[in-house]
Amino acid sequence: MVNFKEDERLNKLNHSCAHLMAQAVKHIFPDALFWVGPVVDTGFYYDIDLGDKVITDEDIEAISKEMKKLAKDGKRIVRNEISKEEALEQFKNDPYKLDLISRMDENEVVISTYTQGDFTDLCRGPHVDTVKECKNFKLIKFSGAYWKGDANNHMLQRIYGVCFDTEEELASYLQELEEAKLRDHRKLGKDLGIFMTHDLVGKGLPMYLPNGYIVWEELENYIKGKEKRLGYKHVLTPPLGNVELYKTSGHWDHYKDNMFPKMEVEGEEFVLRPMNCPHHMMIYANDIHSYRDLPLRIGEIARDCRFEASGALKGIERVRSFCQNDAHLFVTPEQIESEFTSVVNLILEVYKELGIKDYHFELSLRDPEDTKKYHPDDEMWNMAEDTLRNVLKTIGIPFIEKIGEAAFYGPKLDVQVRPAVGNEYTLSTCQLDFCLPAKFELTYVDKDGERKSPVVLHRAVFGSIDRFIAYYLEETKGALPLWLSPVQVTVLPVNNEYHLDYAKEVYDKLLEKGIRAELDSRDEKLGYRMREAQTKKVPISLVLGNSERDEHTVTLRKHGSEDKVTMSLDEFLNYVQEKRDSKSIEL
Repeated sequence: MVNFKEDERLNKLNHSCAHLMAQAVKHIFPDALFWVGPVVDTGFYYDIDLGDKVITDEDIEAISKEMKKLAKDGKRIVRNEISKEEALEQFKNDPYKLDLISRMDENEVVISTYTQGDFTDLCRGPHVDTVKECKNFKLIKFSGAYWKGDANNHMLQRIYGVCFDTEEELASYLQELEEAKLRDHRKLGKDLGIFMTHDLVGKGLPMYLPNGYIVWEELENYIKGKEKRLGYKHVLTPPLGNVELYKTSGHWDHYKDNMFPKMEVEGEEFVLRPMNCPHHMMIYANDIHSYRDLPLRIGEIARDCRFEASGALKGIERVRSFCQNDAHLFVTPEQIESEFTSVVNLILEVYKELGIKDYHFELSLRDPEDTKKYHPDDEMWNMAEDTLRNVLKTIGIPFIEKIGEAAFYGPKLDVQVRPAVGNEYTLSTCQLDFCLPAKFELTYVDKDGERKSPVVLHRAVFGSIDRFIAYYLEETKGALPLWLSPVQVTVLPVNNEYHLDYAKEVYDKLLEKGIRAELDSRDEKLGYRMREAQTKKVPISLVLGNSERDEHTVTLRKHGSEDKVTMSLDEFLNYVQEKRDSKSIEL
């Protein structure tokens, strides 16, 4: 999906359309005052003070109509540069503009206004030449927004919109938005009974419902099974730690703003953990290690908590409590290449099996100029970055380099996925760390009897299971592959009087084989029950009537298909077990 903020032309066009909207609002509500109207990734918005007035759908329709009228009139958009003194005089009756102007240093910032017809606004620009270029727009939604995001301030009215050069581009984008609504994991999560949230529990603290926990558990078992075959040892550590633990690791200095506040108990200070590496460092330090013990691969499905601003929270994609599919590999320098290669191969294997195709690799490096964010050791950083870069080249993985995106303790490989809707983000990661082993004074005895410091690979294939479920729900529109589906088969007797006994027999055999099945024998028409199974996105529906009962067969219909296939009950049991056990994404 297009990013309005990054696209130079769309940025300018949407910035101008925000002013067009403000002009229309001013015509309809003469006393309206305006705070800011920036371009954002998804278009533009403007925050407006309308007193006690709350925007309605009818207001949006009237504003849109006035915008079209103004765009048709085609006034030029004219820039004018003024002094701070002139600006203060020009906007002396506007407290919002005075707030902005008072914080400007005219020696550093050029103060400018833009005028179109009878409307002038303080703005740095740039803008298109005339409002006529803004005719292909759509006001998307509206909401309340506190001035400066502070709940103690006055509530403003925020109106969102988008603008394109052509009607075709606008129509295409609006179609994408409709598709996004259908794929939104928050809607799917509610419709399919995956998760819930409640303010009484707390914002950003999702609770997984029975269907959601089935998906969760299947993913946990899936990834842990792969890790066990690769020699990982799984552990369980507490979801909080002593503040001194994070001071030792360096996270307290670099990450405390993202942690929940510390709490004091019996003279000790504790904090909900935001990551698991310090705990795993302590597990390594619990034993004496020889080079023969390495690599040591410690894995955990670990509960973490991070403070996220309420405005950034989104379903189970962005939360305050989540579980990472985390692991820390303690290796010798000679083992970095083979272990890093193994991690990349695991990621590729998982992506292939789950049908994830649209992704790329990014090598995240430090910004040498940022002395606050990154651990201050040039030699360590140069060695770590060169090592990781050389390993990627050796194993033939194409990647792009991103300066300033490294963790504070070392460079990392991020796998960026391009979801069906929205902007790309990191799903999997593998980080190279020479720093934390030294901070925790971790050692192993090498073949010459000398103590050496191990290197640590931090890796997460799913990232967090929460975010992965959100991603996968949106990729599949909630139609999960059979092995992940909370309900795998729905059994539908045509008529309870004649077919229920056979339906119960089929249902029982499915349960015996470990298939998650439901028997829908409600006193409803068959068509209604079949449509509901489709709505719930159950992979397979079995229709059982006279012929199926008499011939000991089943007639199956796959989700999303009108086709029906009849086979013997034994054939079907073998078929559904094979699809489940092979983790097939196709039926």
